[in-house]
Amino acid sequence: MKEYRRSSRLMGNHFEITVLAGNEQNAHEFIETGFNEIERIEKLLTTFDESSQVNKVNAKAGISSVKVDREVFDLIARSIRISGITDGAFDITYGSIDKRLWNFDRTMTALPDPETARRMVRLIDYRKVILDEQAATVYLPEKGMRIGFGGIGKGYAAEKAKTLLMQQGIPGGIINASGDLAAWGKDASGNDWTVGISNPDNATDVFSWLPLKDMAIATSGNYEKYVLINGQKYSHTINPKTGLPVTGIKSVTVLAPNAELADAMTTPVMIMGIKAGLSLINQVKGLACIIIDDHKHIYSSSNIRLQ
Repeated sequence: MKEYRRSSRLMGNHFEITVLAGNEQNAHEFIETGFNEIERIEKLLTTFDESSQVNKVNAKAGISSVKVDREVFDLIARSIRISGITDGAFDITYGSIDKRLWNFDRTMTALPDPETARRMVRLIDYRKVILDEQAATVYLPEKGMRIGFGGIGKGYAAEKAKTLLMQQGIPGGIINASGDLAAWGKDASGNDWTVGISNPDNATDVFSWLPLKDMAIATSGNYEKYVLINGQKYSHTINPKTGLPVTGIKSVTVLAPNAELADAMTTPVMIMGIKAGLSLINQVKGLACIIIDDHKHIYSSSNIRLQ
Protein backbone atom coordinates (compact mmCIF):
# COMPACT_ATOMS: atom_id res chain seq x y z
CA MET A 1 0.00 0.00 0.00
CA LYS A 2 1.22 3.48 -0.92
CA GLU A 3 0.01 6.99 -0.09
CA TYR A 4 -1.57 8.93 -2.93
CA ARG A 5 -2.78 12.53 -2.68
CA ARG A 6 -4.44 15.18 -4.79
CA SER A 7 -5.67 18.74 -4.24
CA SER A 8 -8.67 20.70 -5.43
CA ARG A 9 -10.26 24.08 -4.65
CA LEU A 10 -13.75 23.58 -3.26
CA MET A 11 -16.05 25.57 -0.95
CA GLY A 12 -13.63 28.49 -1.38
CA ASN A 13 -10.91 26.44 0.33
CA HIS A 14 -7.94 24.27 -0.57
CA PHE A 15 -8.85 20.60 -0.08
CA GLU A 16 -6.28 17.79 -0.21
CA ILE A 17 -7.22 14.12 -0.02
CA THR A 18 -4.63 11.46 0.88
CA VAL A 19 -5.51 7.75 0.66
CA LEU A 20 -3.73 4.45 1.05
CA ALA A 21 -4.24 2.32 -2.06
CA GLY A 22 -2.66 -0.57 -3.93
CA ASN A 23 -2.25 1.31 -7.21
CA GLU A 24 -2.58 4.78 -8.70
CA GLN A 25 -5.76 4.10 -10.68
CA ASN A 26 -7.68 2.88 -7.63
CA ALA A 27 -6.34 5.79 -5.60
CA HIS A 28 -7.48 8.25 -8.30
CA GLU A 29 -11.01 6.79 -8.28
CA PHE A 30 -11.26 6.92 -4.48
CA ILE A 31 -9.98 10.49 -4.33
CA GLU A 32 -12.48 11.49 -7.03
CA THR A 33 -15.26 9.95 -4.91
CA GLY A 34 -14.15 12.13 -1.98
CA PHE A 35 -14.07 15.31 -4.05
CA ASN A 36 -17.52 14.54 -5.51
CA GLU A 37 -18.92 14.25 -1.99
CA ILE A 38 -17.42 17.62 -1.01
CA GLU A 39 -18.89 19.19 -4.18
CA ARG A 40 -22.31 17.77 -3.27
CA ILE A 41 -22.13 19.36 0.18
CA GLU A 42 -20.92 22.65 -1.29
CA LYS A 43 -24.08 22.82 -3.46
CA LEU A 44 -26.24 22.20 -0.37
CA LEU A 45 -24.60 24.79 1.87
CA THR A 46 -23.33 27.55 -0.42
CA THR A 47 -24.66 31.11 -0.14
CA PHE A 48 -23.26 31.96 -3.59
CA ASP A 49 -26.02 30.11 -5.46
CA GLU A 50 -29.52 31.61 -5.37
CA SER A 51 -31.09 28.15 -5.68
CA SER A 52 -29.26 26.61 -2.71
CA GLN A 53 -31.36 25.53 0.26
CA VAL A 54 -29.53 27.92 2.57
CA ASN A 55 -30.32 30.89 0.33
CA LYS A 56 -33.96 29.84 0.12
CA VAL A 57 -34.15 29.84 3.93
CA ASN A 58 -32.51 33.29 4.03
CA ALA A 59 -34.76 34.69 1.28
CA LYS A 60 -37.87 33.67 3.24
CA ALA A 61 -36.69 35.23 6.52
CA GLY A 62 -39.64 36.97 8.19
CA ILE A 63 -42.01 35.48 5.60
CA SER A 64 -42.33 31.70 5.87
CA SER A 65 -40.63 28.46 6.80
CA VAL A 66 -38.68 26.48 4.19
CA LYS A 67 -38.47 22.71 3.85
CA VAL A 68 -34.87 21.48 3.58
CA ASP A 69 -33.17 18.12 3.15
CA ARG A 70 -32.92 16.13 6.37
CA GLU A 71 -29.12 16.40 6.13
CA VAL A 72 -29.26 20.21 6.12
CA PHE A 73 -31.89 20.23 8.88
CA ASP A 74 -29.75 17.99 11.10
CA LEU A 75 -26.64 20.14 10.52
CA ILE A 76 -28.59 23.26 11.53
CA ALA A 77 -29.90 21.47 14.64
CA ARG A 78 -26.38 20.38 15.64
CA SER A 79 -25.08 23.91 15.00
CA ILE A 80 -27.71 25.34 17.34
CA ARG A 81 -26.70 22.83 20.03
CA ILE A 82 -23.07 24.01 19.69
CA SER A 83 -24.34 27.59 20.02
CA GLY A 84 -25.96 26.61 23.31
CA ILE A 85 -22.78 24.98 24.64
CA THR A 86 -20.71 28.05 23.70
CA ASP A 87 -23.28 30.60 24.93
CA GLY A 88 -23.65 31.99 21.41
CA ALA A 89 -19.94 32.40 20.64
CA PHE A 90 -20.67 30.03 17.74
CA ASP A 91 -23.75 31.15 15.81
CA ILE A 92 -24.79 30.25 12.25
CA THR A 93 -27.03 33.34 12.10
CA TYR A 94 -23.87 35.50 11.84
CA GLY A 95 -24.74 35.95 8.13
CA SER A 96 -26.68 39.12 8.91
CA ILE A 97 -23.43 41.03 9.51
CA ASP A 98 -23.16 43.35 6.54
CA LYS A 99 -19.92 43.31 4.52
CA ARG A 100 -19.82 47.10 4.95
CA LEU A 101 -19.11 46.57 8.65
CA TRP A 102 -16.14 44.22 8.16
CA ASN A 103 -14.77 43.55 4.70
CA PHE A 104 -11.17 42.69 5.67
CA ASP A 105 -9.82 43.79 2.30
CA ARG A 106 -6.87 45.56 3.98
CA THR A 107 -8.21 49.00 2.98
CA MET A 108 -9.92 49.56 6.33
CA THR A 109 -8.34 52.38 8.31
CA ALA A 110 -10.67 52.61 11.31
CA LEU A 111 -12.91 50.44 13.45
CA PRO A 112 -16.67 50.83 13.03
CA ASP A 113 -18.12 52.68 15.98
CA PRO A 114 -19.46 50.31 18.67
CA GLU A 115 -23.04 51.56 18.29
CA THR A 116 -23.12 50.77 14.55
CA ALA A 117 -21.60 47.36 15.23
CA ARG A 118 -24.17 46.58 17.93
CA ARG A 119 -27.02 47.64 15.65
CA MET A 120 -25.82 45.32 12.91
CA VAL A 121 -25.52 42.25 15.16
CA ARG A 122 -29.11 42.67 16.39
CA LEU A 123 -30.28 39.91 14.05
CA ILE A 124 -27.63 37.41 15.21
CA ASP A 125 -29.39 35.07 17.62
CA TYR A 126 -29.46 31.29 17.19
CA ARG A 127 -32.29 31.08 19.74
CA LYS A 128 -34.68 32.72 17.28
CA VAL A 129 -34.30 30.00 14.62
CA ILE A 130 -37.50 27.93 14.51
CA LEU A 131 -37.06 24.27 13.54
CA ASP A 132 -39.89 21.83 12.87
CA GLU A 133 -38.46 18.34 13.40
CA GLN A 134 -41.41 16.50 11.82
CA ALA A 135 -41.69 18.67 8.71
CA ALA A 136 -37.92 19.34 8.40
CA THR A 137 -38.56 23.07 7.99
CA VAL A 138 -36.50 26.07 9.03
CA TYR A 139 -37.90 29.52 9.77
CA LEU A 140 -35.97 32.72 10.43
CA PRO A 141 -38.59 34.94 12.08
CA GLU A 142 -37.05 38.35 11.38
CA LYS A 143 -36.52 39.91 7.98
CA GLY A 144 -32.80 40.30 7.30
CA MET A 145 -31.78 37.25 9.36
CA ARG A 146 -29.37 34.96 7.52
CA ILE A 147 -27.72 31.65 8.26
CA GLY A 148 -24.35 30.52 6.93
CA PHE A 149 -22.03 27.60 7.50
CA GLY A 150 -18.64 29.34 7.29
CA GLY A 151 -17.75 28.15 10.80
CA ILE A 152 -18.65 24.48 10.37
CA GLY A 153 -19.14 23.70 6.67
CA LYS A 154 -15.65 22.63 5.61
CA GLY A 155 -15.24 20.47 8.71
CA TYR A 156 -18.59 18.83 7.95
CA ALA A 157 -17.54 18.23 4.34
CA ALA A 158 -14.21 16.72 5.43
CA GLU A 159 -15.98 14.40 7.85
CA LYS A 160 -18.53 13.27 5.25
CA ALA A 161 -15.80 12.56 2.67
CA LYS A 162 -13.82 10.61 5.29
CA THR A 163 -16.85 8.51 6.26
CA LEU A 164 -17.62 7.72 2.61
CA LEU A 165 -14.05 6.57 1.88
CA MET A 166 -13.98 4.46 5.04
CA GLN A 167 -17.20 2.77 3.88
CA GLN A 168 -15.51 2.00 0.58
CA GLY A 169 -12.78 0.10 2.39
CA ILE A 170 -9.91 2.60 2.31
CA PRO A 171 -7.74 1.48 5.28
CA GLY A 172 -6.24 4.90 5.99
CA GLY A 173 -6.20 8.48 4.82
CA ILE A 174 -6.52 12.19 5.56
CA ILE A 175 -9.00 14.77 4.32
CA ASN A 176 -7.35 18.18 4.68
CA ALA A 177 -9.75 21.12 4.35
CA SER A 178 -7.43 24.14 4.51
CA GLY A 179 -5.98 22.98 7.82
CA ASP A 180 -9.08 21.19 9.14
CA LEU A 181 -8.02 17.53 9.04
CA ALA A 182 -10.00 14.32 9.40
CA ALA A 183 -7.74 11.26 9.67
CA TRP A 184 -8.39 7.53 9.93
CA GLY A 185 -6.31 4.36 9.98
CA LYS A 186 -2.51 4.40 9.63
CA ASP A 187 -0.02 5.88 7.18
CA ALA A 188 1.94 3.77 4.64
CA SER A 189 4.55 2.91 7.30
CA GLY A 190 1.89 1.55 9.66
CA ASN A 191 2.16 4.48 12.07
CA ASP A 192 -0.46 6.92 13.27
CA TRP A 193 -0.76 9.97 11.03
CA THR A 194 1.25 12.90 12.41
CA VAL A 195 0.25 16.49 11.72
CA GLY A 196 2.11 19.73 12.31
CA ILE A 197 0.66 22.74 14.12
CA SER A 198 1.67 25.85 12.17
CA ASN A 199 3.54 28.70 13.77
CA PRO A 200 1.04 31.61 13.57
CA ASP A 201 3.89 34.00 12.73
CA ASN A 202 5.08 31.81 9.85
CA ALA A 203 2.60 29.34 8.37
CA THR A 204 5.37 27.28 6.74
CA ASP A 205 7.06 26.70 10.12
CA VAL A 206 5.77 23.92 12.40
CA PHE A 207 6.06 24.55 16.14
CA SER A 208 4.67 21.19 17.29
CA TRP A 209 3.73 17.74 15.96
CA LEU A 210 0.69 15.78 17.08
CA PRO A 211 -0.24 12.15 16.36
CA LEU A 212 -3.78 11.77 15.02
CA LYS A 213 -5.37 8.43 15.79
CA ASP A 214 -8.87 8.36 14.28
CA MET A 215 -9.22 12.00 15.28
CA ALA A 216 -9.76 15.37 13.65
CA ILE A 217 -7.98 18.66 14.14
CA ALA A 218 -8.82 22.24 13.16
CA THR A 219 -6.91 25.51 13.50
CA SER A 220 -8.18 29.08 13.31
CA GLY A 221 -5.93 32.10 13.55
CA ASN A 222 -5.72 35.85 13.05
CA TYR A 223 -2.83 35.30 10.61
CA GLU A 224 -5.26 34.02 7.96
CA LYS A 225 -7.35 37.14 7.46
CA TYR A 226 -6.99 40.40 9.34
CA VAL A 227 -6.63 44.17 9.14
CA LEU A 228 -4.03 46.41 10.76
CA ILE A 229 -5.44 49.58 12.30
CA ASN A 230 -3.11 51.89 14.22
CA GLY A 231 -0.57 49.07 14.53
CA GLN A 232 -3.11 46.67 16.11
CA LYS A 233 -3.98 43.42 14.32
CA TYR A 234 -7.72 42.69 14.23
CA SER A 235 -8.82 39.15 13.42
CA HIS A 236 -11.55 38.32 10.89
CA THR A 237 -13.26 36.47 13.76
CA ILE A 238 -16.15 38.66 14.92
CA ASN A 239 -17.74 38.44 18.35
CA PRO A 240 -21.44 37.97 17.49
CA LYS A 241 -22.48 39.81 20.65
CA THR A 242 -20.55 43.04 19.92
CA GLY A 243 -19.95 42.97 16.15
CA LEU A 244 -16.30 43.78 16.84
CA PRO A 245 -13.28 41.56 16.10
CA VAL A 246 -11.51 39.52 18.74
CA THR A 247 -7.98 40.39 19.84
CA GLY A 248 -5.37 38.76 22.06
CA ILE A 249 -5.22 35.30 20.50
CA LYS A 250 -3.07 34.42 17.48
CA SER A 251 -4.36 30.89 16.92
CA VAL A 252 -6.57 28.17 18.34
CA THR A 253 -6.15 24.48 17.50
CA VAL A 254 -8.87 22.02 18.54
CA LEU A 255 -8.73 18.21 18.48
CA ALA A 256 -12.04 16.39 18.41
CA PRO A 257 -13.55 13.01 17.51
CA ASN A 258 -14.76 14.45 14.19
CA ALA A 259 -13.86 17.33 11.88
CA GLU A 260 -17.27 19.01 12.07
CA LEU A 261 -16.94 19.54 15.82
CA ALA A 262 -13.25 20.50 15.61
CA ASP A 263 -14.05 23.14 12.97
CA ALA A 264 -17.02 24.51 14.92
CA MET A 265 -15.13 24.86 18.23
CA THR A 266 -12.11 26.89 17.08
CA THR A 267 -14.01 30.16 16.61
CA PRO A 268 -15.85 30.15 19.96
CA VAL A 269 -12.61 29.50 21.84
CA MET A 270 -11.08 32.58 20.11
CA ILE A 271 -14.12 34.64 21.03
CA MET A 272 -14.41 33.41 24.64
CA GLY A 273 -10.73 34.02 25.35
CA ILE A 274 -8.03 31.86 26.93
CA LYS A 275 -9.48 31.20 30.40
CA ALA A 276 -13.13 30.64 29.43
CA GLY A 277 -12.18 28.82 26.21
CA LEU A 278 -9.93 26.30 27.99
CA SER A 279 -12.50 25.84 30.73
CA LEU A 280 -15.13 24.93 28.12
CA ILE A 281 -12.83 22.50 26.28
CA ASN A 282 -11.86 20.81 29.55
CA GLN A 283 -15.54 20.16 30.29
CA VAL A 284 -16.37 18.46 26.96
CA LYS A 285 -15.33 14.82 26.71
CA GLY A 286 -13.07 14.03 23.76
CA LEU A 287 -11.98 17.62 23.08
CA ALA A 288 -8.48 19.07 23.44
CA CYS A 289 -7.12 22.50 22.60
CA ILE A 290 -3.92 24.53 22.08
CA ILE A 291 -4.00 28.35 22.20
CA ILE A 292 -1.23 30.77 21.23
CA ASP A 293 -1.74 34.34 22.40
CA ASP A 294 -0.46 37.58 20.86
CA HIS A 295 2.65 37.37 23.06
CA LYS A 296 3.48 33.86 21.75
CA HIS A 297 2.57 32.19 25.03
CA ILE A 298 1.21 28.67 24.58
CA TYR A 299 -1.73 27.33 26.60
CA SER A 300 -3.21 23.85 26.34
CA SER A 301 -6.17 21.96 27.76
CA SER A 302 -5.58 19.47 30.56
CA ASN A 303 -5.72 16.38 28.32
CA ILE A 304 -3.09 17.20 25.70
CA ARG A 305 0.65 16.60 25.52
CA LEU A 306 2.72 18.58 22.98
CA GLN A 307 5.66 16.91 21.27
